[in-house]
Amino acid sequence: MRLGSPKINLIAKLCMKVSRSLIRDFGEIENLQVSSKGPGDFVSSADKRTEKILIDELQKAHPDHGIVSEESGTINESNISKRWIIDPIDGTMNFLNGIPQFAISIGYEENGEIKCGVIFNPISNEMFYAEKGCGAYLNNSRIRVSNKKKIKDAILVTGGPKYSSKIKDKIFSEYIRVSKNVSNVRKLGSAALDLAFVAAGRFDAYWQRELNYWDIAAGVIILRESGGFVDFIEDDKNFPLKKNILASNSNIHEELRELITKKDIE
Repeated sequence: MRLGSPKINLIAKLCMKVSRSLIRDFGEIENLQVSSKGPGDFVSSADKRTEKILIDELQKAHPDHGIVSEESGTINESNISKRWIIDPIDGTMNFLNGIPQFAISIGYEENGEIKCGVIFNPISNEMFYAEKGCGAYLNNSRIRVSNKKKIKDAILVTGGPKYSSKIKDKIFSEYIRVSKNVSNVRKLGSAALDLAFVAAGRFDAYWQRELNYWDIAAGVIILRESGGFVDFIEDDKNFPLKKNILASNSNIHEELRELITKKDIE
């Protein structure tokens, strides 16, 4: 596998390390302890155990770095200039229901910019990774976004809304408006893999509201290094870890952005 810097090598090895127990857990889901974080939002003992291993190993390798993780929040807040962004299982609902569409996602950020990232689906054994300026890869192969030029031919992927969302009507209206103007819209249940699939040209674009930063940090650098464009739409500066995202190839990006942010359905 073509990996580059010590940091991306570190997170790739960590993904492989924790994947062994996740594969075992995936085959014995009925034995996992599961608790609710809120309506329609669950966390399993596998999430917590995977996160602990990742945090322990990253702190051992870089004790001065900050960490932002889904279950543990922000660690070492005194250093936000160098930090790791972790989602131990992106797609927990899929994982808990025996759907093999979930991933470990780890990104490394310096001074507010993601420098490298890895997304690994342990069931399919697909590892997507990228470093700034070095391109994006799936296992040993370079990946690029699609070359679709018209949104009417595009296949999009999206997600949400959660049960607790306060903007469900807006999201559903947006979905209807977009789906009327594109070839097809899919929903797979893992933001990290959705971004990776756009980077690999499997989908032409991805958009979603009310995401968390750890859902997409690694995917953003992989998407950009594959030649794609990423926009954060209508961000709320009061909640910097919450994101609304549009990611696509350069040919259809602006037209999709206008369609998604349009106020009224015609």
